[in-house]
Amino acid sequence: MSRQSEADLPGDAVLPGLLSESLHAELVAFRRDLHMHPELGNQEFRTTAAIKARLEKAGLKPRVLATGTGLVCDIGAEPGADLGGTPILAMRADIDGLPIPDTKTECSYRSTVPDRAHACGHDVHTTVVLGTGLVLAQLHEKGLLPRPVRLIFQPAEEVLPGGAADVIASGALEGVGRIIAVHCDPRVDVGRIGLRPGPITSACDRLEIALDGPGGHTARPHLTTDLVTAAARVATDVPALVARRVDTRSGLAITWGRIESGHAPNVIPQHAELSGTVRCLDIDAWRLAPDVLHAAIDEIATLHRAKSEINYVRGVPPVVNDAEVTELLRDAMAARRGIESIEGTEQSLGGEDFSWYLEHVPGALARLGVRTPGERTVRDLHQGDFDADERAITVGVELFTAAALLDAVQ
Repeated sequence: MSRQSEADLPGDAVLPGLLSESLHAELVAFRRDLHMHPELGNQEFRTTAAIKARLEKAGLKPRVLATGTGLVCDIGAEPGADLGGTPILAMRADIDGLPIPDTKTECSYRSTVPDRAHACGHDVHTTVVLGTGLVLAQLHEKGLLPRPVRLIFQPAEEVLPGGAADVIASGALEGVGRIIAVHCDPRVDVGRIGLRPGPITSACDRLEIALDGPGGHTARPHLTTDLVTAAARVATDVPALVARRVDTRSGLAITWGRIESGHAPNVIPQHAELSGTVRCLDIDAWRLAPDVLHAAIDEIATLHRAKSEINYVRGVPPVVNDAEVTELLRDAMAARRGIESIEGTEQSLGGEDFSWYLEHVPGALARLGVRTPGERTVRDLHQGDFDADERAITVGVELFTAAALLDAVQ
């Protein structure tokens, strides 16, 4: 694909700034309202209703998912219409919050819900896709939207294995040729995006282990199954074993978040538990991970005469950006903001259920800069003080609108 200039975008002459001052102000207010009322995965009823009402006000026909939260909305095509093989470009936003308190002290729009916060930027993602939909709806009314676009507002991204599965099961990818998304990045300045073809996030699964055996007195460990020692050896030896049974370049890592056993210093317990996460940078190694881990855990447990019960909870595979769709986002951003607004980005160990869509259709995730230039403090994701420079909303809308127009003329 060749680099596009701003004048090359179909319909851009009609909306040279894409967002009017009034629409920008409305979107900021919409984002702040979501930020004040975060809802957890599969409980996003208020959020869903707010999105639905605004899309309907624009003359669109959003469809709420059968689960009751989340919705899908087509622009440029009636629901269920025969598109004659024309592939749809889908844009996905996640709408759920996190179960952590909002700790921002000087913020007029901090969360009003105890122990709930939009600390991952999903309120920004949602507002970007909503704003893009409103702009594209105007273009469609003027006959300037060459190809249909589908908006996907997905619930439960923060709940393993992610709400994407319900969206896909609902048929939301029928007719979709490509899919794009953004994720807030507090390490990138507002006005910029980070792009990377290939893997951009990690796989993330959950591992839970229960160990059992006859306990006893600490004076006679030889007559017992020493479960504390067994749990300690599982915690230290399993990661080492796995590291020698998969390609080290895969980045497969096991990190424990909880180890629990026993109640008294002179009693060997009969039960121990460990739980943690499994992260992996390579999709092939991720597919092998459950079998490799089961074998390693059983081997260590058997060595210590403990019975093991393993619950391996599949989370999400890595997000693997399609090269052509990544290039589409690159061209779109260059057309609106210039090539200097784009930077490369590293693969992170964070998980993202956008990856499930990419098991079905090609797509790409961009990192959306939300840091105010010159700000020294990085307000990291999943922290109670996280916030975003709201100018990122305009950048995201410009990126997605330009991508929709460029996708149609490839």
